[in-house]
Amino acid sequence: MKAGCLRNLLLLAALVLMAKASHFQRWEGFREKPMSKQNMNATLDFLIQSFNNASNDTYLFRVDKLLRSQMQLTTGVEYMVTMKISRTKCKKKSTSTHACPLQSKTKLQKSFICEFLVYTVPWIHYYQLWNNSCLEG
Repeated sequence: MKAGCLRNLLLLAALVLMAKASHFQRWEGFREKPMSKQNMNATLDFLIQSFNNASNDTYLFRVDKLLRSQMQLTTGVEYMVTMKISRTKCKKKSTSTHACPLQSKTKLQKSFICEFLVYTVPWIHYYQLWNNSCLEG
């Protein structure tokens, strides 16, 4: 069986399971989700990578603080995430933001408060950024 067929079959099975589960529990709109990075690491990584790819800044940014997260179950999971992101000491050619310390030089310090809306199907590692807005802060 080809990988694409297997992936589609797994997605179909997951959707059927979700439909069965939603029969027992109805999700209506976004719900607060505990602000635990462990629960959302892959999503946060996707969001910060999306921000860094779109940024013209010389330095990478990383999640400084997760401020709020809400989720909604649909055919996947939709997250509304508010977080503070800050400039690191690592330049864009760096591969990972996790090990990058935040800027300590006052002139180079920069932070944003960002709100992201992302759709994900975590069981097939699919992520799509639907909306984002950031204000310097």
